[in-house]
Amino acid sequence: MAKRVGIEVSIALAEAVKLANVDVIPAYPITPQTHIVEHLSEVVANGELDAEFVLVESEHGAMSCCCGSSAAGARTFTSSSAQGLLLMSEILFIPGPMRFPIVMAVVNRALSAPISIWNDHQDIMSQRDIGWIQTFADTGQEAFDLMLHAFRVAEDRRVSLPMIVNIDGFTLSHVVEAVELLSQEEVDQYLPPFKPRYRLDPRKPITMGPVGIPEIYSEAKVAHNEALKASKKVILQGWKEFADLFGRQYNPIETYRSEDAEVLLVTMGSISETAMTAIDTMRDKGQKAGLVKIRLWRPFPGPEFRKAAGKAKILAVVDRCLAPGAICGPVGAELRSLFYKVPGAPKIFNFIAGLGGRDVTVGRFEEMVDKALVFAKKRPKELYEVIGVREK
Repeated sequence: MAKRVGIEVSIALAEAVKLANVDVIPAYPITPQTHIVEHLSEVVANGELDAEFVLVESEHGAMSCCCGSSAAGARTFTSSSAQGLLLMSEILFIPGPMRFPIVMAVVNRALSAPISIWNDHQDIMSQRDIGWIQTFADTGQEAFDLMLHAFRVAEDRRVSLPMIVNIDGFTLSHVVEAVELLSQEEVDQYLPPFKPRYRLDPRKPITMGPVGIPEIYSEAKVAHNEALKASKKVILQGWKEFADLFGRQYNPIETYRSEDAEVLLVTMGSISETAMTAIDTMRDKGQKAGLVKIRLWRPFPGPEFRKAAGKAKILAVVDRCLAPGAICGPVGAELRSLFYKVPGAPKIFNFIAGLGGRDVTVGRFEEMVDKALVFAKKRPKELYEVIGVREK
């Protein structure tokens, strides 16, 4: 039976990995993801989990080891953050086209320079095109649930792609929340044993990853892209099965008080809860504001987002990543493309906020909505605008 406990979110996520009965955990510590692999090293050392815990020399080595273990048919997990994720970058582009269903937790953290150990989304947005399925958790319960969902989807033979679960560093990873931990029997109902689509076996030798000459390279990349887009069907099925078993439903795009909203905040990650409080405050003042939060980042659920936006006239998109030299942040760019030349499209105003762990308060969200409304009136012919929130 499931049990509800007060637990640090990083430990809850590690417990989900333990319940998934992973085979290999290549790991290297970096703040703020270290508690995840520390806990997994303990459960392996004390015999609670029969797995190989491989303490590698770097994050580059961790992902290289993941590729080898996944190719050999082992259920594989690792986690990283910030500069560590960037050190993996050379290898992160390999598992997708190679169809290695590695699962990774990314505990989002700001990038240097200057050095910051606090949260924003610069690390994962720098790696948005690596070809992995990516989801974002808002709470500890979601982090636990989405981790189990990641193994279920990544290892499905119709998918066989790597998958990332993103959780915000410190503001989510290091807080203690009430989380319902499933039992081993319950997890086994949801997550079947791993049966790899392809594997290295000396008894049946195959070649993996030979040189992609120009005559086949484009075809290989397109095939990977098509597989990533097609994975959405299995992602949705995995969430439905989870809801049927445990009563918690997840969707690629989720909304809050959006039905009659004229202006919608758009968020990702743990700031969504603060944004919901801001929406309640604005509603109490008579302002028709709502929230759209993005759960599935890759493959991007365009049709679901358009439906969620409804008849709203304005989108106030909150990016926690600065794209230097670009006209907007990564999420703003995604939505700008999504609504390009769509009749009746909402005006999109992009806010860069929360960099380096700076608090995005209820008041800040109210300020964003107010500014979006003002700019929509001042510049009625302009569809897109990037607006900074000036610190007082």
